Amino acid sequence: MQENKENPNELLELLLEKCDHLYQENMLLRGKLEDRTDVDALKSSYEKTISEKDTKIVDLEKQVAYLRRRIWGKSSERYIQEDPQQRRIDFDGFDLLPGEIELVEAARAEIETFRERRVKERVKRKPVRKPLSEDFPRIEEHLYPDEINDNMDAWTELEPEVTEVLEYEPGKCYVRKIVRHKYVLKSKPSRESEEKSSLIVTASLPTRYQPIARSYAGASLLAELMINKYVNHLPFYRQIQMMKQLGANLPPPTVNDWFKDTADLLRPLYYRLKELVLATDYIQVDETTVPVINNEKHKTVNGYMWMVRSVMDSQLFFHYDHGSRAQNVALSLLNDFRGAMQTDGYAVYKMYEQKKGVLPLGCWAHARRKFTESLKNDKSRAEYALEQIGLLYEVEREADDKNLSYEDRAKLRESLAYPIMVAFEKWLVREYEKVLPKSPIGKAIKYTYDIYHRLTRYHLDGRYRIDNNLAENSLRGLALGRKNYLFCGNHDAAEDAAVMYSLLGCCKAADVNFRDWMVYVLSRIHDYDEDYTRDLAELLPGNYSRRNP
Repeated sequence: MQENKENPNELLELLLEKCDHLYQENMLLRGKLEDRTDVDALKSSYEKTISEKDTKIVDLEKQVAYLRRRIWGKSSERYIQEDPQQRRIDFDGFDLLPGEIELVEAARAEIETFRERRVKERVKRKPVRKPLSEDFPRIEEHLYPDEINDNMDAWTELEPEVTEVLEYEPGKCYVRKIVRHKYVLKSKPSRESEEKSSLIVTASLPTRYQPIARSYAGASLLAELMINKYVNHLPFYRQIQMMKQLGANLPPPTVNDWFKDTADLLRPLYYRLKELVLATDYIQVDETTVPVINNEKHKTVNGYMWMVRSVMDSQLFFHYDHGSRAQNVALSLLNDFRGAMQTDGYAVYKMYEQKKGVLPLGCWAHARRKFTESLKNDKSRAEYALEQIGLLYEVEREADDKNLSYEDRAKLRESLAYPIMVAFEKWLVREYEKVLPKSPIGKAIKYTYDIYHRLTRYHLDGRYRIDNNLAENSLRGLALGRKNYLFCGNHDAAEDAAVMYSLLGCCKAADVNFRDWMVYVLSRIHDYDEDYTRDLAELLPGNYSRRNP
């Protein structure tokens, strides 16, 4: 009975719990309904914004169309103006009246006839060289054919052939007028004599007057242009302006062609110079950069010019091989050389340690430069190294002051310089372990020790130099030139420049007047064209100075 009394309470609790659950569900559903109302409101707001945006876009499009009409279209509109007084400007009229159209067509037809005539004239017309200005002073030279010397009375003179060549003297230009006399036989020769002689004879034109065939540039003018560029470092365009002030109007393309032709004219002499330099037993080799235009990249790139100097006879040449500094260039260039070869520490030259007949020498100036650059990094070690190298140079100064022979110089080096080099090598080995390898002093010590066997060989022969400075001095002219004319137009131009630098560099080494030598060579180079018994080496600056002291 006790249990039955408790059942009504439990039932009541269950009913209350169920009502509470239903109430909570009702409230949850009502909240969701309110949320749904907010979503609809938000959707309506978005749709309104989109509609306004579309309207704005349409307005903007109308404005753009209006502006386009204002800029590119006609200024008046095609629809009727609201103001009646504006109707007078509604009609734009035709762009051209019928009569104006006829005039335009007639003018166009006449212009076409001009164009056709000009094209025809351009096709038919041949380039004609403008005569040299009459303002130039003229020096006449008369040439007579050899055939008339035996019997002058048998010939009748005709109108002579005249050739004018532009020459240069310091401060002025003048024209060399070469008159080649022409003659014809007075009586018709017999058949036998007709085969031996011609009816008309003309004096031949010696090649000394025209180094470049069919050109009006004389040897002196060509010499002036080449020397000004490769000795005085004046670009051609500046020289053209200078010549214009003297009354000579030289077209730039013509001057560039003269440069190419002059280089081609001197190239056999350049090849002969290379043979002579590489035939010696002691050379110095160095290389430097020259800017060259790369047409594919449309910019300048650094090409390398190699320089080889014969120390004993002061002859040198420059070599350009597509601007490469690679090992294969050195192999082909120095393939036949046998003897002592002095270079810097460039890794390519290391291979010659293994080549039979070649004795590689080092350059103490390069080693000294490395220690000078490391003074701020390690002053004590750098100063010690520079002091030891300075002692080696003091030995050379003593030999120079006493004007020692090569044999005595070698003995002095062996007794004084060699002990210093032995001690210095041990210092290099000992100190390298105490410094950072990547530091300036570490790099200086490593550079010197890696080529130390090459650096110390100069004591073997009194002819050998302690450094490569003579070769570096020969490169200064090229360094000054690239700062002025900035670059070479292409690889061919760089090769032509190597020819000029080589021969003019030999002039400087032999203390020869550049202009006198160049005029002399350009006037006589053709004498060697067919006479193979003569040696082109006769024209080199060293031989020229001995003939013309």
